[in-house]
Amino acid sequence: MVARLDPAPAPGWPHRLQLGSWQAGADPCEAVLHALGADPPQGRVVIEAGAWPLQCSQLQAIAQRLEQAGLQLEGVSSCEPSTLVASAALGLRSQAEDQEVQDAENLKNPDRNLHVHRGTVRAGEHLEVDGAVLVLGDVNPGARISARGDVLIWGRLRGIAHAGCQGARNARIVALQLRPLQLRIADAVARGPEEPPPEGVTEQARLEGDEIAISAAQLGVPISWG
Repeated sequence: MVARLDPAPAPGWPHRLQLGSWQAGADPCEAVLHALGADPPQGRVVIEAGAWPLQCSQLQAIAQRLEQAGLQLEGVSSCEPSTLVASAALGLRSQAEDQEVQDAENLKNPDRNLHVHRGTVRAGEHLEVDGAVLVLGDVNPGARISARGDVLIWGRLRGIAHAGCQGARNARIVALQLRPLQLRIADAVARGPEEPPPEGVTEQARLEGDEIAISAAQLGVPISWG
């Protein structure tokens, strides 16, 4: 599918810019410029990113291109977890798309299994996933998440998270704020950081050698499915 801009259906509604089909190495800014054309309408716009894995820097570049064309980036919808986390980290209205695109990818790659959990994981709950998990909400103290692949949290992690619970050492834990009681990746265990992150920085935990290291998230990294 080619990138295109669908004008707002009524006054007060945002325009919708579809990025089209994602291919490795494709430039999202070029897709945006193609969709805008020579004389785009003015106003607010929502990006329908589909399966595009977009980093914070790429979303910022898209916002600048739109601003130059007289458009304001209001939000992002996507079925790609890293894009949702990056969008939320920038304070954009973020929405998980219906899983049609993701399901199509899963048919091509049957080992891929992404579970989307909408809402807060509360104390006493244990969310167990055979694959990667995206939580659209917080993980409260006393709550647990275990996933064979990555754990991606569009919110605050204050409970216990175990990525790569069946031994995948390339699995990561990504959250808008990492303040867990305990982090586990494969067979490694660590406590969460004590100092708060810089404002607007999404954090990740991953294995470096045999120890869990916490740093600013690299949101363009492909998802580990375990």
